[in-house]
Amino acid sequence: MKTQTNLLILTSLIIVVSCTSKRESSDKLKLSKHNYDFSQIDRKIQSWIDSSYYSGAGLFIAKDNQIIRDTCYGNYTPDTVVYIASSGKWLAAATIAAVVDDGKLSWNDPVNKWLPEFTDVKGTATLRQLLSHTSGFPDYQPKEAHRDDYQTLKESVAQIVSLPADTVPGAKFHYGGLAMQVAGRMAELATGKEWETLFQEKIAQPLGMKNTHFTPVHQGGGHSPMLGGGARTVLHDYAAFLNMISNNGLFNGKTILSQTSIIEMQRDQVGIASVATGEFVEKVRTTKHHGIYGLGEWREELDSAGNTVLISSPGWAGAYPWVDKTTNTYGFFITHVNVGMANIKGFSSFYSSPVLPLMVREIYKQTIKK
Repeated sequence: MKTQTNLLILTSLIIVVSCTSKRESSDKLKLSKHNYDFSQIDRKIQSWIDSSYYSGAGLFIAKDNQIIRDTCYGNYTPDTVVYIASSGKWLAAATIAAVVDDGKLSWNDPVNKWLPEFTDVKGTATLRQLLSHTSGFPDYQPKEAHRDDYQTLKESVAQIVSLPADTVPGAKFHYGGLAMQVAGRMAELATGKEWETLFQEKIAQPLGMKNTHFTPVHQGGGHSPMLGGGARTVLHDYAAFLNMISNNGLFNGKTILSQTSIIEMQRDQVGIASVATGEFVEKVRTTKHHGIYGLGEWREELDSAGNTVLISSPGWAGAYPWVDKTTNTYGFFITHVNVGMANIKGFSSFYSSPVLPLMVREIYKQTIKK
């Protein structure tokens, strides 16, 4: 009986290990000297693991360009590769922004400039509308059609051409993935390079993201299409990307994206498009506003002038990257949900992870009080 009691005590402990890998941190940040108390966040994440929603997780947080948390939980290590679903939308938009920076694409380019086979209203949608979910394209392939898990954007787009538009471009915000496939194909045609090559050249390699890829496409449920939900990465890779975003396109003194592109990605791209009740931002934040999306990223919170101060790109499986301008913080929570257990218990990884930046803010407040 005593042995059983000891086992129960052991299993209830919060198991937290350093997530620092042997390779140099790609953003070369220093550890903060502040002693922040992350015990509440540790307990929250461990409770998700103890409930079998996740087998493990990783958490990286930096404030003022100094690391304040670099931790793994459960069976995760710094080298655990995870499919991050919609968290890849931010990476995809950044890749296309780099092509725009090169002058090979314009945010206002219509689809039919590069893909003349789009002869209906879908062809008039612009690149910015494709990446802000306001293009009028259907979200996903119809149930009776083959799921969009094609290995190339050329194949994917060939199956999108004949689909009927949901609305005219600019009329409605409708979160989905097919439109992003078309945006990626436009970038391929404008540069003469395949998507993975573009991503590696423009974003991954300059940031040292050696374990981040969009292809080959994972053909399991929930991990397609390629741009909207097919990326896979490791903790420190995505942290390097957030370092660049947080520093207005600069990484270790080198320009990866222009400040103009960073501003454009973070600007309200919803415009006059209608937004349905109950969209992501409304559900996870206490205030409701209209300009909820930029280019590949959610505008969770705005300041009094309408500028975004909390940006994110959550994935359905739990991965959650964010930049919080109110505290000069960026963070990445990497994990992947156990769908069966989550469904049994009614747990939503998509709507649960966004609590983390709020908990980090509270940690800062408590540190100041001490």
